[in-house]
Amino acid sequence: MAINIKRPNGTEDVLPKDIHKWYTIEKIARETAESYGFGELRFPTFENTDLFLRSVGETTDVVQKEMYTVKAKETEFTLRPEGTAGAIRAMLQNGLLNEAMPQRIFYIISCFRHERPQAGRLREFHQFGLEMAGSSSPAADAEVISLAKNILDRLGLKKIELHINSIGCPACRAKYHEALRAYFEPRKDELCDTCKERLVKNPMRLLDCKSPEDREIAKDAPVILDYLCEECSDHFAKLKKYLDNAKISYIVDPKIVRGLDYYTKTVFEFITTEIGAQGTVCGGGRYDGLIEQLGGQPTPALGFGMGIERLLLVMDKQQCDYLAPKKCDIYFATMGDAALEKAMELVKDLREFGYRAEYDLMGRGIKAQMKYANKIGAVYTMVIGDNELNEGKARLKEMESGEEKEMLLNEKFTANFENEYFNKVLDVIDEENHSMFAFTGEDK
Repeated sequence: MAINIKRPNGTEDVLPKDIHKWYTIEKIARETAESYGFGELRFPTFENTDLFLRSVGETTDVVQKEMYTVKAKETEFTLRPEGTAGAIRAMLQNGLLNEAMPQRIFYIISCFRHERPQAGRLREFHQFGLEMAGSSSPAADAEVISLAKNILDRLGLKKIELHINSIGCPACRAKYHEALRAYFEPRKDELCDTCKERLVKNPMRLLDCKSPEDREIAKDAPVILDYLCEECSDHFAKLKKYLDNAKISYIVDPKIVRGLDYYTKTVFEFITTEIGAQGTVCGGGRYDGLIEQLGGQPTPALGFGMGIERLLLVMDKQQCDYLAPKKCDIYFATMGDAALEKAMELVKDLREFGYRAEYDLMGRGIKAQMKYANKIGAVYTMVIGDNELNEGKARLKEMESGEEKEMLLNEKFTANFENEYFNKVLDVIDEENHSMFAFTGEDK
């Protein structure tokens, strides 16, 4: 009896026909981050569980309900639920924080949370994220926010709002926690069980509860901005000034607290109404105490994460442009073993030159081969049979226009690239496909 095994619930397969969409986001995000001086960091998919307990916070939903933890003999590991903790651990362990400041890194990773799957919320999801360590200036906050906005703008996203808030430092948050406890205590019995526990351990987390009943109770809760100390208030005022100077529009939203405990001072989200409840496509802020908490020297830091699946949902909804899928540059249709061997030789040369070239591997007839070439979107085709081999030349056909050009076969095929017409042909191929992997000039 055949076993029908399917992918786990809350995960998705990315098919070749859709991968160009992912390439678009990854390319633009990577290029934008590099233009701001960030370098790519790669770090393990799983970490010691204690890393997330110390950084994300034991009272968060992530730690209490959503982490995937595995025990291997005497060791316990957790699949990363977010990127910042692992990135900071890697920066500490590899001495990056002993080098010139600020340190700037970015990453493209998969993350794992055991949540109820829905549009824009998966159990395995993907993020573009970055971290900047070393600067306490609100100018760094503005820089990171500007970078995030630059990525979203380059992707062509519209109707995206920037929401900002300050959640203060430990000193001013202590007073705010007292005010929150005083507000929620009279209605404690109406709260969900999780929020009853939060009221004791971390009352600010009540503002992030997803329960409609708890959100209704919290709607008139005290606002953190009324409890900021002078330093935090000045930091937030300067951030707003820098954003104004950069002509970056924003909404001050006191309800933003972010979902992880390590945040301090500035927090922000880029939000859209295009994809329903899961409208946050980018979230981040400061975490000035995290590096010290993980064993490093006191070092201010900040960063953000962008959900790639959510970006794709918005881009599809808004019909944004993607890099065009890379097509087959040239397909050789062959008749007979000798022609097949010649096609294999020509394809080898073309691939070494950087082009996508194919030939028949199914033993099809010539008509079926041409039908296949059309199906895969081959830009050019060339038919090779006994006559072409005997004459040492064949005709290159542009599939869209039907235009043909005679090409020599018996010389080394890449020598034909010196032909003025064929150079033009290849330029058109690269231009039409907008390939991020297109080769030009000496790169070939």
